[in-house]
Amino acid sequence: MIQKIYIENLKCGGCANTIKKGISSIEEVTNIEINVDESLVAFESPDSSLTKIKEKLSKLGYPEVGDKNTVLHKAKSFVSCATGKMSKE
Repeated sequence: MIQKIYIENLKCGGCANTIKKGISSIEEVTNIEINVDESLVAFESPDSSLTKIKEKLSKLGYPEVGDKNTVLHKAKSFVSCATGKMSKE
């Protein structure tokens, strides 16, 4: 099933790279697409994985829009962004 999550703090391709790598480690998540301009993460997964995916995004610093976006989330997203830029393929 195609899932879509709008997230906070998504700024660039480095962020997208980190997000893609992070949620692809979750079993049953496939076909990940990230739209930086819309702050949208789309992927295929069963509904049962959705909570785990949202938790992973939040731990990376990219909480779902509407969830609490703390200073800690923003700091984590900054680090994730830099890491994603360095590990780009």
